[in-house]
Amino acid sequence: MSGGPSPVEPPGGRARVVVGVGASKGVPVEEVLALVEAALREAGLPAAAVAELATADAKAGEPGIVAAARQLGVPLVTYPAGDLARVGVPHPSEAVRAAVGTPSVAEAAALLRGGALLVPKRRSGRATCAVARLGGADAGRSGAAPTGSVLARRTTEGHHQRGHGQTHAH
Repeated sequence: MSGGPSPVEPPGGRARVVVGVGASKGVPVEEVLALVEAALREAGLPAAAVAELATADAKAGEPGIVAAARQLGVPLVTYPAGDLARVGVPHPSEAVRAAVGTPSVAEAAALLRGGALLVPKRRSGRATCAVARLGGADAGRSGAAPTGSVLARRTTEGHHQRGHGQTHAH
């Protein structure tokens, strides 16, 4: 192994990834976090590499997912099922399509921002997650972990972002 940056690391910066998460109603935060941590280990990444958790709008208020984002210190970004349904994924599920209106939540939510899939869908008893490189100009962005109360806002891309702390004007 060379001493240089990993293939998922932007030049001069740390890797930035999106973790897509799907879950059954009532999933405990501990289960979500354990699954996310296992997927990150599989990718060889620390929790600090996570830029955001992403899921379907229908899961925006799921306490286990919201608490996982809070504990990781990252925003929870949600997308309409129709947007997720347009993302090609390696492991679509008809059961998920019937329940949520899209054949994928975890993989599609991770991939929607344009990155490459690093860890395909992984499952626990009540949750799924997938890890993708953050695509585009956001890939190298870093900063202090947000803190504070959970806020929701619609971004210009048409998805919802549940962040922590203050929102800043662009």
